[in-house]
Amino acid sequence: MTSSNESGEVTGTKDKNYNLLWFTETCLNNALRMETYIQDAERAKDSELAELFRKAQADSRKGAELGKQLLGSRLGG
Repeated sequence: MTSSNESGEVTGTKDKNYNLLWFTETCLNNALRMETYIQDAERAKDSELAELFRKAQADSRKGAELGKQLLGSRLGG
């Protein structure tokens, strides 16, 4: 069970760093999930829905790239 007030004492990672890691991972996971949804929509021949999921996937990829860049600059890599 996690505390909403955790500020690094338990995990050793301050909230802002954890939040950035979480955001980046979540964007990457969402991009993967959207691929499944795109394929489902295409199998159902629903191009409108597939396009929506492609746009969401592109946004998730963009968020992941921004998160990775910021992580790299903050972690010195």
